[in-house]
Amino acid sequence: MRSFFDPVLAVESLSFVLLGLRYTVLIAVTSMAAGMVIGLAVALARMAQRRLVQAPARLYISFMRGTPVLVLLFLFYFGLPSLGIGLSAVWAAIAAFGLNSAAFIAEIDRGAILSVPKGQWESARSLGLSEAQILFKVVLPQAARVAVPGLSNVMLDLIKATSLASVITVQEVLLNAKIVAGRTFDTFTMYLTAALVYWAVCSIFSLFQDRLERRLDLSVNGPAASRAAEPGPRTAE
Repeated sequence: MRSFFDPVLAVESLSFVLLGLRYTVLIAVTSMAAGMVIGLAVALARMAQRRLVQAPARLYISFMRGTPVLVLLFLFYFGLPSLGIGLSAVWAAIAAFGLNSAAFIAEIDRGAILSVPKGQWESARSLGLSEAQILFKVVLPQAARVAVPGLSNVMLDLIKATSLASVITVQEVLLNAKIVAGRTFDTFTMYLTAALVYWAVCSIFSLFQDRLERRLDLSVNGPAASRAAEPGPRTAE
């Protein structure tokens, strides 16, 4: 009886599947970087007092959050050439994921900025700091601690979502696994191998996320508060 999972095939094809990680990581990291820049700009526009600035930001967030990423991939890769704009599969994926993630990052940034007490703004203004100085030197460093968990979740979603780029011929992890599956007809083994690779990458990133959160807690609360937050020894009830 043939087993469901062939470990020999998984090990032999792992090196080929892992070749796709270069595109998985490239697309995820570049999209996240673009999303953070665009997201912050959209968040600030969303918080603006003028409706002419606020309304486009609201519309952007609504559209991007309500549109499937797969549709955006098709739009940038297959749709833009009809307008005379041709993007490679990788850049189409980066554009789709970056613009889509920016909408979610904007809401995370907005919530983090609003979590900073208004007294921080008033105190900084009394010291003669400009609005830009207050934002980048006072508010954002404090908001970053609140935003990190949400931003980390966006990054994890991006890593997993890069699998969708296989439909526009980006040779990332899933497409490489699909190529081997098509040659060997062992789809279960190859797709499970791809799933394990994504899981490993996300687990490694989660470790960095935990260390970053602890470092931010340490910088804000100090060593004593950080130790106090750790669970103490349990006593018998």
